[in-house]
Order: sequence, then structure tokens, then C-alpha cells
Amino acid sequence: MTSPPPSPTRIDGKYDVLRELSRHGNVTLSEVRAAQGVTRTVAWFDVATPAARQAFHAYRSVLRALNPAGLTDVVARPGAYYTVWQALAGTPLAAFLVQSVKPAEAVEALRGLAGRLAEHGYALPDADVMVDGHEARIAFLHALDTPRTPESVATLNVQTLTALDGGRVRRPRRPGAWLTFVPGLLLLGGAGYLGAQAAQTYLNPPVREVVDVTGQEAQSAARKLSALGFRVEYTQGQTGGKAIGSIIRQDPAAGTNLPLGRLVTLTVNNPPATEVPRLEEMNVAQAKDALKDRAMVLGKIIRVDGTLTNTPEGRIVTQLPEPGSSAQRGQQVQVMVSTGVAGKETWLPLLAGLTVEQAKLHARAAGLVVTRVKEQPSEKAAGTVLAQTPAAFVRVASGSPVVLTVAIARYSPPSRPADSLPLPPVYVPPTPVQPEPAQPEVPAQPEAPTDTTPTDQTPVPDTTTTPDGITPDPVTPDSIPVTPLPSPAPETTTPNPAPAARTVTFRYTFPANLPDGSYSVVVKDAGGERPIMPAADAGALRGLAATSAEAPVSGDAVFIIRKDGVDFATVTP
Repeated sequence: MTSPPPSPTRIDGKYDVLRELSRHGNVTLSEVRAAQGVTRTVAWFDVATPAARQAFHAYRSVLRALNPAGLTDVVARPGAYYTVWQALAGTPLAAFLVQSVKPAEAVEALRGLAGRLAEHGYALPDADVMVDGHEARIAFLHALDTPRTPESVATLNVQTLTALDGGRVRRPRRPGAWLTFVPGLLLLGGAGYLGAQAAQTYLNPPVREVVDVTGQEAQSAARKLSALGFRVEYTQGQTGGKAIGSIIRQDPAAGTNLPLGRLVTLTVNNPPATEVPRLEEMNVAQAKDALKDRAMVLGKIIRVDGTLTNTPEGRIVTQLPEPGSSAQRGQQVQVMVSTGVAGKETWLPLLAGLTVEQAKLHARAAGLVVTRVKEQPSEKAAGTVLAQTPAAFVRVASGSPVVLTVAIARYSPPSRPADSLPLPPVYVPPTPVQPEPAQPEVPAQPEAPTDTTPTDQTPVPDTTTTPDGITPDPVTPDSIPVTPLPSPAPETTTPNPAPAARTVTFRYTFPANLPDGSYSVVVKDAGGERPIMPAADAGALRGLAATSAEAPVSGDAVFIIRKDGVDFATVTP
């Protein structure tokens, strides 16, 4: 599966590109704007081969093991392979190395980080490291096609760690150091006891049971485990039906007896972002279905007076987050539902000639709601309003239902979607027969007289005298005109008989989850292609049972549904 390059303005439909930072190999680094206007850095991987895909998954495994502080998201799906990073506070590693005085804790943290990187085939120069106080954190980790060898990792780390020895290392001051003048006898007296206790604790550390923190908020779960004496690290995952930021897994599992100081890894529910659907004018049941398709849930429902907004009872007035905004899967959407319009009459203008969406806006402005859309074949453009109920300028109570009659193209929908159809045989025109060339015309020769002499072939002159006393010239075979026989007529080839003409009907029900786009329908037969439905938007076709009038065709015929000019489905009449 080939991963296309990111759009010059938007990545994965949720990150707006501010500027491109660099390109290295198959990785493009861009500064982007994410949700709520925060700035992030996206590393987009152009995955075009199985080897590149395997290398990215190996890189993702390293990220999960190291859990860099700057990493906010990792996406790996066909067509989209990228990582998202955030800026970290602190001093870059290069600037820290040249400092004349370095805190001992920070130096030890860098040495520990180098060891963790080496375990996964990475060296310190492969990471952008920020030193903040006494901590060394990874702000960005560069991807490697293949892990480095232990020898190359050691060589690179030595070059970096050698700089740590330059300058002076500031050791932490220990409170009470001024009391070192206290007689050594007091220290020696407690040294034996403390040493024995330390050895006992080291050899036999206390063991406690790991409590169950699944379902709890991440920070609360971490505080609870830390209070018991365990170390805690986070990793990201996703699941449905759990709150965002809650713990969905823990390792080791709850009930495990674990020595104090050991690591407990918590998996935090952090699903990818999705787009909030438009819920306005829907009722509560319809809103739940729309949110379910986006893996979201309906949150708090607030009842408000719909008089000011002319919103009928039971319909959603507004929502939070707003339609089209970016949100996490599983996130709740709060809505305000109208309690109706109090004691008010209204009316509709003439809606004929408008589109369905325009008619719905007029209905909402009048405090009415379109509850039904009837279809009627018409010569007018698909989606054009032909009739309305209530009629134009008739006063009705606010919140009354509105029924629209809308034009559709004159075609019949199929009873069911068809699978792929075999292509008809290729038409081969008949080979024309070349007529024989015409024979040159030979002058007609008279037939020679019958000679009764069997052996003598010498012509005998005719001495017959005409009544006028004129003797005709002698007749010879060469002087007899010959009439040529008619040449046979050229043989003609009978062409293939024309395909039989017939009429077919197109019937099809567009699915409720029809992808966005522009759809048109053509019929293809022996005579070529002819459109039977003009292009229409997917929003007007979802759930629509389309039917056309009978269409004349010749030979084998098939209906082709096209999305944005590309074949989407085929239907056999």
C-alpha cells in the first residue's frame, strides 16, 4: 500500500500546515496547527514499499518502549503513516554540553537516557534531547531504517558523553553537612544498624499488591500507584465506550504482588480525532444515530424555549462542540433541545423552484420543520422542489410538519445493487469483400458457320449473290464478332444482424452511508453510453430510492453509477 504525500495545506484532514521544516529521505517534517490552535510538528512518512512499512512499525515499537515526552500521537494505517510532536521546555543538549557547570543529577539523567536508547539500537545524536532542571527528555526521535549496531551506538555515545566531562560538575548539597564535626563514634555506632537494615531491604524488598486502576482518570490512577511505592509510566491506546484520558489497561494486572519501586505501565485511552456531525434540526434519536456513526456519544441535554429561534418542539437548537470541529472518539456532545414555540402562527412562502436545502432553511426560519420529502420524476433538475404542504402563505401553527415534493430524474432504481458484471464481447466489424476487377470489353464476334467438312478447316468463300447482284465479302472466323459472357456478380457478405431493441428500467436505492461526492448514472449498450441521471450531490441521494422511466437499449445493457466521474457501482437491468 502506497502512502501518498501530505497535502500542501492539510494533513490527514485535521492538521493545517503552517510551513515545511525539512525533508530527509522519505520523511517530511512540517509545522502544523492542531485543534484549539496549538502548534505541533508532524513527521510524515512516505511509505511506498513493504520494507518502508516494516521500518515504520519497528520505529513505532521503539517509540512505545521509550515513550518520549515530546510525542503526542502515532498514526499507522494504509495511506497515513506519521508522528506528532510537541515542543518541550528546557535547554537543548548541545547548549547543555558547553556549560561550564553542570548539575550532577542532569549528567546522570543523560547517561541513563543514553543507556535506554542503546537498548533499542539508537544513540544520543539520533534524538533531540532537552535538559530541564535535573531531567533529560526526548523532544523528537529521528527514525532509522535499521537499528544501529552496538559498536556504532557506543562510538556515537562516547563522542557525546565525553563532552559531559568538560567543565565542573556541581554536586548536590546535602543538608546538615556542617555537622560532620560530630564525633565519628556516633556515626560508627549507627552505621552497623543502618547497614544491616539497608542490606535487608535491598535483598528482601517489601512486596505490595497492585491495585486495579482501570477506568480511572490517568493522573488519579498514577497518584494512587505512586502512593503505594510503584513507578508509573504511560502509553497510549484506544477503545470504545471508555472516557478519553481514562486507563484501559495496566501492566502488571491488578492483584499482582510486586516489589516496591517496580514499574507499572498504564495504557491511556487516546483515540484519533474525528469530525463532529451537524445535529441541528434533528430529534434526540436521530442525533444518537449520527453520533454513533462517528464513535461519539450524546451528552447533556438541555431543554430551552424555541420561540426565539422558531425551532419546533423536540428538535435540536444548537450543540457543543460545533458542527465540523475536531473532537476525540468517545467524546460527548451536549445539545439544546427546543420545548416548542409558544402560541404562534406562521406561514411559508412559495418554495417551488428552490432546492431541498433552501426549502429547509425557509421552513426553519418560519418555525416549521420538514418531516417528509416525496420524490416525483420530473424534467426539472434533481432536488428541485415541485410542491409543498402546507401551501404557500397559508397560516399554520408553529412546529407544524412540512412535506416537500422534490424532482428526481426519470429513471428506475434497481431492486438491489449488482456485483461486477462480465464485459460484453468486443465488437468485430465484418471484413468487406473486394469485388473482382471488371474484364475489358471484347468486341462481339459473329459465330462461325458450321463446316460439314470433317478434315478441311480452310474457309470456303461464300458465293451467294444478293438480289441486287452484289457478292458479299468472304466470312472468316476472325471476322465473326464474339459477344462476351456476363461476368459473375461480386459476392457480397451479409452484415451481422443488428442487436434487438428493448426497454429496460433502472432501479436503485442509494445507501444511507453514501460517501460524499457527486453521483451520476449512465446506461451502456451496443450503441454506446447515454446519461439517464444528471450529477447530484451525495447529501440529496442518501437513502433515496431512485427510479427511472423505461429506457430504450439495444443488445446487452448495464447501468453504471459514477462518483466524481469514476465508476462506483454497476447495476444489471
